[in-house]
Amino acid sequence: MYELDAVLAASEDRAREALLDITTADTIGDLVATLAQGEHVVSLQFTNLMRGYPGWLWTATLSRIDESEDVNVLEVELLPGEGSVLAPDWVPWSVRLADYRAAQDASGERDETEDDEYDDDTVVDGDAAEADEDEILDDDEADDDDVPDDEDSDDDDSDEEDSDDDDDTDDEDSDEDDSDGEDAGAEDGSGASAAGRRGGSGRGRRRRRR
Repeated sequence: MYELDAVLAASEDRAREALLDITTADTIGDLVATLAQGEHVVSLQFTNLMRGYPGWLWTATLSRIDESEDVNVLEVELLPGEGSVLAPDWVPWSVRLADYRAAQDASGERDETEDDEYDDDTVVDGDAAEADEDEILDDDEADDDDVPDDEDSDDDDSDEEDSDDDDDTDDEDSDEDDSDGEDAGAEDGSGASAAGRRGGSGRGRRRRRR
């Protein structure tokens, strides 16, 4: 327990002046506490008048080396007082989850369904990997299906070309047949003409003989 330095405790004006570095004068209320923090170290606390921080205290900590030295300012800050509204201490999620499950186990409210749901969540990564493998296999099968279709299309095109060649050959054969027929007709005509001429001349000769 340190003895309160009377000179520091009486340095209210020095403390208010130091607090003006972090706030305005209208937010600093009355002096409510003087605390001995160490040898020749004293904290002076003032009511906070700033909205949103009820119960908090403007605090200026003063010090001096010995009785012969001047007063120095060590620190100025806004600290929570008794009854001030504070945020709860942060607790990691893993700790909160463990506490929650321990409370459920103690009350007997935890059932197997929740355990099953937790187990399902732990294998999600494995399921995702299997799903990726299935997608890869499906893509490979789809690629295999595409290749025969192209080959069939090429075969169909080849068949059509063969059919066109056959048609051309048939047309050429037909043209040759027509040409042969015309030649034969021409020959028959010339032969008939010759025969007619021969026959005519023969009849003329026979008539002359008569």
